[in-house]
Amino acid sequence: MSTRTAAVQTPGFALTSVRLDKWLWSARFYRTRSLAAHAIDAGHVRVNGERVKQAHAVRPAVRISVRKHELIFEVEVTGLAERRGSATEAARLYRETQQSIDAREAALRERRAARAEQTPGRPTKRDRRRLEDFLNEP
Repeated sequence: MSTRTAAVQTPGFALTSVRLDKWLWSARFYRTRSLAAHAIDAGHVRVNGERVKQAHAVRPAVRISVRKHELIFEVEVTGLAERRGSATEAARLYRETQQSIDAREAALRERRAARAEQTPGRPTKRDRRRLEDFLNEP
């Protein structure tokens, strides 16, 4: 028999707190707990505006800021989970602030606009020959 016990919710018992790395993993911000732990150690995750450790206890009504790939998610914890569930269950664990949604959408629009303005890349041999013919005309 294993000495580790699984966190089983019994009727009438509700979780009061969960480790931060576990919560980030169960809320599907990170694919694995180790990725969540690395992000916390790197300072990409803040609780109520402060850097914390992986084992910091997360409770409902706490504000968490998560920075991923130049995007910042500002969320308020609404639920706790020990296990990772479906995406719909994970979405019930937090509520993103309206300012965060607006800022994230603006950043995505800017990124799309910048990508649309980029040059198509290196010219092909055919393009180069056409350009040389155009420039060498009298």
